[in-house]
Amino acid sequence: MILLVIDMQKALVDEDLYAFDTFLDSTVRLVDAARKKGVEVIFVQHDAGPGSGLSAGDEGFEIIDLLQPKPGEKVFVKNINSCFGNKEFKAYMEQQEDKRLMIIGLQTNYCIDATVKSAFERGFDVIIPEGTNSTFDNDYMTGETTVRYYNEDVWEELVDSVPLEEAFEMMGQ
Repeated sequence: MILLVIDMQKALVDEDLYAFDTFLDSTVRLVDAARKKGVEVIFVQHDAGPGSGLSAGDEGFEIIDLLQPKPGEKVFVKNINSCFGNKEFKAYMEQQEDKRLMIIGLQTNYCIDATVKSAFERGFDVIIPEGTNSTFDNDYMTGETTVRYYNEDVWEELVDSVPLEEAFEMMGQ
């Protein structure tokens, strides 16, 4: 199993995210558990280009302090929503024999959604732990409605949505 942590960057991790405290706590706990249990943790950062505040060299591009990658943990940079848009990430994932991929991070309706669908199309068993993806309100839906819509409807046949405690148990396998 691999724990994929998407876009947990300073410019995106904000109190305006849906269920912010629960989301942040659950995400940090899951990364800590993965590290303790020897589950590989991979981080992916989004680079939106120069002048965006979310580009290499910008403070907002950096992964939040609570989740700083440890030595030896892989970090990939993407410039489209799906992590599989990064050729090195795609090649690395294609080499994996264990096709279980637990996906957490931001934002539900953008990079998480694109990566979930790309992973599913490539034969991965995608696991989404409850409360470990979030997004902001938008012009059409609240953050809560958006998260529920993707987690409970859009991904229904693509992922194994599990309670957080079950995700911890799965890491022990």
